[in-house]
Amino acid sequence: MTTTFLAPADSPRARAPQRFAGLAGDLEGVDDDRPPLVLLHGFTFDRTMWGPALEHLRGLDPGRRVLTLDLPGHGGSTGAWAYDGESVGTAVAQAVRAAGLEAPVVVGHSYSGILATVLAARVPTRGVVNVDQSLQTQPFADLLRAHADQFRGDELPPLWTAIAASMHMELLPEPARELLTATCSPRPELLRGYWGELLDGGTGLATRLDAELARVRAADVPYLVVSADEPGEDYRRWLRTVLPRVELEVWPASAHFPHLAHPDRFADLLAATGDWAPCDG
Repeated sequence: MTTTFLAPADSPRARAPQRFAGLAGDLEGVDDDRPPLVLLHGFTFDRTMWGPALEHLRGLDPGRRVLTLDLPGHGGSTGAWAYDGESVGTAVAQAVRAAGLEAPVVVGHSYSGILATVLAARVPTRGVVNVDQSLQTQPFADLLRAHADQFRGDELPPLWTAIAASMHMELLPEPARELLTATCSPRPELLRGYWGELLDGGTGLATRLDAELARVRAADVPYLVVSADEPGEDYRRWLRTVLPRVELEVWPASAHFPHLAHPDRFADLLAATGDWAPCDG
């Protein structure tokens, strides 16, 4: 099957986005017994990164209810938004409610892997799919604080070049690289806003995430991690401690974007979440 990375003109993803509590997004499919999917893109990209996997999913799981959103300050979600984690989480939760979705499976790539985890702790969900995002935030916080002076000006900090290089987009098929290059928008104010708490040296994120993980653990919902690299036994052991129901898959040589390196395989994974039962089932 040939994957189309740019949607045809008559695709729902090529039309003007809908608005859900102010956020730009696309809603497709029908309400039925399958849990709806909420797809949240990675930081600096937009909702179109899910297009290749969704193309496959429409054939595998026809009519599945799917909501894709642009995070505040990304894609079509322009305007006056606050970019701190609490505000972004509230905005996304309001958008999910505005779309009329009940107990979705929340899928988050990169930064949104943490966002999906927070949402699962605060609203009813049928599970989480975390795409290549560590839940141990301290190493990244330390990296940012060591280079905090780079973020004070109006230019992109040199650190961003190193972070972008670490995503290894060169490992992806050319159409996927083109899609990411066309949609990536790393503006200085976006970096300062989303990473502000870490840049300021606060420990609130790590503390809140510990509490959110405890709530997800108490909710007893499925939690699947798709990692591009082997995280190591120490991380695996810690992850099993904080989330006993976790499953972790490693998809080698898929850069930071397993869903774009293997969109058909990722669609299989999304289709399988249709059998995820409510926590009381």
